[in-house]
Amino acid sequence: MSIPNIITLGRILLVPIVVWAIASNQMEIAFAVFVIAGVSDAVDGFLAKRFNMASELGAMLDPLADKALLVSIYMALGIWGAIPRWIVILVVSRDIMIVSAVIVSWLFDKPIPMKPLMVSKINTVAQVALAALVLASLTFDFNPGPYDVMLMGLVTVFSLASVSLYLVEWGRHMSTIDVK
Repeated sequence: MSIPNIITLGRILLVPIVVWAIASNQMEIAFAVFVIAGVSDAVDGFLAKRFNMASELGAMLDPLADKALLVSIYMALGIWGAIPRWIVILVVSRDIMIVSAVIVSWLFDKPIPMKPLMVSKINTVAQVALAALVLASLTFDFNPGPYDVMLMGLVTVFSLASVSLYLVEWGRHMSTIDVK
């Protein structure tokens, strides 16, 4: 268990805290936890690369921690009414579709290599920016408009583009299965 992996596990443990904070209207805590999670993501990535501590476990845990945090924040903010539910459904459904495709490929003993697409990285940046803006606006009591609408537009476009590209790639990969 390397230091970057321990930091990543710590980020996973922050998920219930940020959900509790949002549900309890403790936005200062939610925003602080979000910032801590972001800093820890940068630190574990830096340590893994700089000191050659990258591991297969870390390669799996890091995106899991990121997704668990983002999906949980989006769901909590959607339930709380701070962001439209349709954007929550889009973000969560995208991740469910991608994970389901990966599981199906494993079940057919044809695992698909998971390499993040550039559009997916841009999507994650847009999702993080929207979550940060909404949490900051709730914490510091300011109107996020029109930036929230612009970021929702980016999240929508990049979520749809990335899930489409992943599913096309998955379809091509799975079409090579021999039917007996």
